Amino acid sequence: MTVDLDGPEPLYEQIAAVLTARIADGTYPPRRRVPSEAAIVEEFSVSRPTARAAVQLLVERGLIVTVRGKGSYVVDNPQT
Repeated sequence: MTVDLDGPEPLYEQIAAVLTARIADGTYPPRRRVPSEAAIVEEFSVSRPTARAAVQLLVERGLIVTVRGKGSYVVDNPQT
């Protein structure tokens, strides 16, 4: 999956969709870390606020939890 820089959907939603698909297919298994904001910035060539918004969207959807000082982790039973 790639991000469409010229598409109508906001970039952070597209990135969140890619990460959601990776959680669903087991690329990021439960209780394991998802990429950091810095890694998302590098992989998708987006700004830090865009990466942060994508991570926050996954938190709001209940797919990941962020632990201060440790990173973001997939929840035990993600409802993808």
